[in-house]
Amino acid sequence: FEKLQKLPIAFYDSHPHGEVMSRLSNDVDNVSGTIAQSTIHLKSGLIAIIGSLVMMIILSPSLTLVSVMIVPMVILLARVITKKTSDLFKEQQVQLGKLNAHAEETISGMLVVKAFNHEEKVVTEFNAVNSALYEVGLKAQIWSGFLMPLMNVINNIGFAFIAIVGGILAMENLITIGVIASFVSYSRQFARPLNELANIFNLLQSGVAGAERVFEIIDEQEETADLPGSITLENSKGHVVFENVVFGYRSDVPILENISFESIGGSSTALVGPTGAGKTTIVNLMTRFYDVTTGRILIDGRDIREYTRDSLRQCFGIVLQDSYLFSGTIKENIKYGKPDATDEEMTTAAKMANAQDFILRLPEGYNTMLSENGGNLSQGQRQLLAIARVILARPAILILDEATSSIDTRTELHIQEALLNLMQGRTSFIIAHRLNTIRGADNIMVIDHGEIIEQGSHDLLIKQQGAYYQMFFNQFKNIVS
Repeated sequence: FEKLQKLPIAFYDSHPHGEVMSRLSNDVDNVSGTIAQSTIHLKSGLIAIIGSLVMMIILSPSLTLVSVMIVPMVILLARVITKKTSDLFKEQQVQLGKLNAHAEETISGMLVVKAFNHEEKVVTEFNAVNSALYEVGLKAQIWSGFLMPLMNVINNIGFAFIAIVGGILAMENLITIGVIASFVSYSRQFARPLNELANIFNLLQSGVAGAERVFEIIDEQEETADLPGSITLENSKGHVVFENVVFGYRSDVPILENISFESIGGSSTALVGPTGAGKTTIVNLMTRFYDVTTGRILIDGRDIREYTRDSLRQCFGIVLQDSYLFSGTIKENIKYGKPDATDEEMTTAAKMANAQDFILRLPEGYNTMLSENGGNLSQGQRQLLAIARVILARPAILILDEATSSIDTRTELHIQEALLNLMQGRTSFIIAHRLNTIRGADNIMVIDHGEIIEQGSHDLLIKQQGAYYQMFFNQFKNIVS
C-alpha cells in the first residue's frame, strides 16, 4: 500500500482500479497464507526427513540407498506437475483481477447501468469473466490433485524394492527380519514428509503466482525523485511561466506543442477550447503529476523540478468537476486540506464557501457522516465542501477544472460567489466550457490541438473575431442576435 502512494498518476491511468485492488488484497492474502502454511510444514517435514534418514542409515546403509532412489523420481514428478500448475495459477490470479476490476467498475457506474437498463448485460459480462476464472481454477486444482496419488504410487514402488532387496539380504543372513520391519517403518516416516514437501512445492506455485503480481507493482517506477539540492517552495508569489513546453502521455503522440505563456501573481488565466485540446494536461504539468518532455515550467523564477515535489504541490489548490470526498464526517473532509486547522478556521472556510447554511441544516451538522465520495449529498453540496477544503488549505495557486459545469443555475451562483472568495489574491487557472464564467479573467487562452491559438482579455478576443469569438457567439447566439 505504501508503494501505491509513491506511484505516478500515469500508473493509475493505465491500470483498472479493481485490478489494482485485487493485487492489494487477493494476491497479498494469497502470498501471506501460502507462506504461513508452508513454513510450518516445511520445518516439521525437514526434521522428520533428517531423523528418519539417520535411523535408516544406522539400520542398513544398503536399504537406505534403495530408499533414496525414489527421491529423484519424486523431484521429477513434482517439477512436471508444478510447471503446469504454475501457469494455471498465474492465469487464475489474472482472471481474478479482471473479475474484481469488472465488479468495481460496475458498482461505481451503477447509476449509469440502471439508467440504460443494462443490468442483464453486466450480469452476462460478469458471468463470462467468472466462468473463465472458474475454468482456469478448476484446471489448476485438477493438475494439483494429480501429485499426491502419483506420489503414493512411487512410494509403493519404493517399498516393494525395499522388500525385495531386504528379502535377498535376509536370505544371505546379512540382515534380520526385525531390522527389515523396523527399516520399513522408518522408510514410511521418511516418505511421508517427502510427499508433504512435494505438495508444499506445488502449493507454493499459487503463492508465487500472487507474488509475481505483487512484485510487478513493487517494481513499478516511482515518481521521479527530487533532484539533489532541491529547495522548499515557501510563500509562493504565484508567478507561473511556461517556456516552449512539449508533452505527450506517449512519446510518439504529443499532446502539447511549444506552449509558452506567463501568469503573474494574483492574476486569473482561463483555458478554453474543445474537448481533448490539452487544457487539463497543462494544469497537470504544473503540479508535476506528469513531467514535461521538453521545455520548462517556472514558478517564482525557478524550474519547478528544482523544488521538492511535496512543497510544490502544497502551493496548489484544486477544485475538479467532480471533486472526491472521503468516507468520514464533513469536518474531517474539510480539514483534509489542513489537518491541524482549528474548528474556527474550518467554519470560516465553510462560510466563505457558502457551505455553512446547508451543513447546519443536516441533523449532525459538521459531524454528519458521509458515504463514499459523499454519495448522500447533492453534487452542488459536494462542490461547496471541496471549495471549503481548498479555502482552508490557503494555496498560492488555484486550479478550477470545470468546477461548475455540472451544477444547476441556482447552485452555480452560490459556487461562483464561493470561487470569487477563493480566487481573491491568488493566481488562478480556470478551465471552463461555459464562457460566461470566465469573462472576467485577466487572460483567456484558446487551446486547440495542443497549441495556444489565441490569448488575451475577453474584450480583445471578441474584437479579433477569431476562434474565441466563434465559440462565444455559438454559446450566446440567441442573446447576441
